[in-house]
Amino acid sequence: MTKILGINAYHADASASLVIDGKVVVAIEEERLCRIKHWAGFPKLAIKTCLESQNLTISDIDHIAINSSPKANLFKKYQYTILKRPDINFILEKLEKKLQRMNIQEEIVQLFPKNTIKAKFHFINHHLAHLASAFYVSPFNSATVVSVDGFGDFSSTAIGYGNSHKIKIKKQVFFPHSLGIFYTALTQYLGFPKYGDEYKIMGLAPYGKPKYIDEMREIVKIYKDGSFKLNLKYFTHTSSGAPHKWDGGEPLIKDLFSNKIIELLGPQRTKNTTLLNKHKDLANSIQAMYEEAFFNIINSFAPYDSSDNLCIAGGCGANSVANGKITSRTKFNKVYIHPAPGDAGGALGAALEVWHKLEKVRCVPMRTAYLGPKNSIDFINNFFKEDETLKLLSESNSKILKLGDSILSNENKLLDLIAEALSEGKVIGWFEGEMEWGPRALGHRSILGDPRKANMKDILNLKIKRRESFRPFAPAILKEKVSDWFNINSEYDLDVPFMMKVYPIYPEKRELIPAVCHIDGSGRLQTVTDKDNGRFYRLIKKFYKKTGIPILLNTSFNENEPIVFSIKEALDCYLRTKMDYLVIENHIIFRV
Repeated sequence: MTKILGINAYHADASASLVIDGKVVVAIEEERLCRIKHWAGFPKLAIKTCLESQNLTISDIDHIAINSSPKANLFKKYQYTILKRPDINFILEKLEKKLQRMNIQEEIVQLFPKNTIKAKFHFINHHLAHLASAFYVSPFNSATVVSVDGFGDFSSTAIGYGNSHKIKIKKQVFFPHSLGIFYTALTQYLGFPKYGDEYKIMGLAPYGKPKYIDEMREIVKIYKDGSFKLNLKYFTHTSSGAPHKWDGGEPLIKDLFSNKIIELLGPQRTKNTTLLNKHKDLANSIQAMYEEAFFNIINSFAPYDSSDNLCIAGGCGANSVANGKITSRTKFNKVYIHPAPGDAGGALGAALEVWHKLEKVRCVPMRTAYLGPKNSIDFINNFFKEDETLKLLSESNSKILKLGDSILSNENKLLDLIAEALSEGKVIGWFEGEMEWGPRALGHRSILGDPRKANMKDILNLKIKRRESFRPFAPAILKEKVSDWFNINSEYDLDVPFMMKVYPIYPEKRELIPAVCHIDGSGRLQTVTDKDNGRFYRLIKKFYKKTGIPILLNTSFNENEPIVFSIKEALDCYLRTKMDYLVIENHIIFRV
C-alpha cells in the first residue's frame, strides 16, 4: 500500500491531501480548520486532519509531495535576474519563498516530534501539479491540459498534453507576464483589495458593457501563437514581485498596478464607495479581455491534440463565466474542471503526479468533491445532548427534531418538512456528510433557499451573507433537467458537478427562478444526481414535486468567514444569524 501526502504551503489557500494506492481519500484547506480565509502559511492542521481521518501517523506515509520546486525554470530565473536586474526587494522576496519551501521538511519534523519520518520528499513543478490535479482525476485517458494563474515557479501559464499516466508540458508563459496578475491588479484598481476578490469582478461584469476593451488591449497584448504579454508600465510586480504577505495567516498583496493605470483609466475606486456605470463597464471590459486571451491560448494549442478533451486548472480555472463558453469558442467539446483548480488543488496534484510516476496506474475519476472529514452519528447525537448545546438552543427559543422520533419517523418526513419550509421562503442551513473540497459549497455545507422568490437574494444578504448585492447566487439543479432550463453548447455540458461553469438560462424560464438568474440571464449551475449527491438530490426532487421547479438556490454555509467545518460552527452560524432552519444529518433545529 502506497500512501502519499500532498502539501500546498506558504502560499494562499494552504492545504493538504492524502492519496492511498491511487485513490484520493481526503483533501482539505487549512482555512476550514484555522478559520482564517485563504490561509497562506504552513497547513499543519490540514496535515493532521488528513492523517487522523485515516487513522494514520506521519510514520505511515511513504511519500510527501509539495507543489513547488526550487529547481523549476532555473535558467529563466537566472536569465531574468541578469538581464533585467530587478529591485533588491524582488530578489529578497523570491529568496524568502524559496527558503520557506526548502524548510518544509523541518516543519514536518517539528509538527510530529515523536514520530520517525520515513517518507521521501518530492518537490513538484507548480504548474505540473496544477495540470496533474485536473487531468489525473478527469474521465479522459488523453486530453489537452491548461493551467493559468498568477505565478508559480516563475511561470504563469502552462499548456500540455496528458496521456494515461504522463503529462508533458509543451508551452509556458514566464514571469513577468500573467493573466492572473492582470485580473488581480484591475480588481484592486476597482476597489476590491482582498485576496480572492477577483470573483467580484465576474459578478459585476454583466452590469456593464465592454466600453474599455481598447484600453484593455493596450494593457494586454495577445499573439497568434497563443502567447500574451503585459504592457509592464501598467504594473509594479517586476520591481518587487507579487509578494504574498500574511497577517495572522490571511494573504495580503500590495497594489499591483502602477500610476500609469490611473492615467489610462482615471481615478482608482476606493473600497466601499458607490459603484458607478464606469466601474461596471470596466469590470465587463476586464472579463472580456481575459476571455480574449484565455481562448487565444486554448485555440493555439489545437495542433498538438486531435481529440476534443480539455482539462483546466490554475487559479484562473475558477473563472466560471469563461469556462461556460469554452465549448462554443474553442474546438473542445468535452471540458473537465475539478472542484479546487486554484493553489489548494496543487496539494492534490503534487500527490497524484508522484503516484502516476511511481505506479503508472490511473486513479479513479473524481465524481464528487466530498473529500473532507465526516462526523459520526454517535458524535452528533452526543453533541445535541450536551448541556452547553441545550442551553444555547433554549436561549435562542430553538427546538430540536430528531430523525426517528414521532414527527420525523423517516428520511422522507424530514425531506417533506424541509421542502415545505423552502417553498414558504425559509432559509435552510444544510450540513451533512463529508465536507466539500474546493471553494464551492455543493450540498454538504450549504445554505439553501427558494429560487422562485425574487427577494431571496435580499433575504439572504439581510439575514446571513451580508455581501455585495450585485453578486449572484447559484442554482443546484437535478441533472436530468439541465437541458430544459439551460442553453448548453454540448452534451458534455450537461454534467457540471462542481459549479465551475456559467450558462445562459432560457429566456422563458428566467422569470420562474429570479433568485438564481443573474442580470444577464445566466446561472453558475451545479448538476446534482442521486448517485453522487444522495440526500441533497432527494431534497431537490421533493421540492420539484411540490413546486414544479427542479432547482434550489445553493450558497456556501458561512457568514463572511470560511465555510463551516464542524457542527459547532454550523450551530454558531445559525444562532448569530437569522437562519430559519438548521439541518445537521439526523437533526432539525428551528426557532419557535
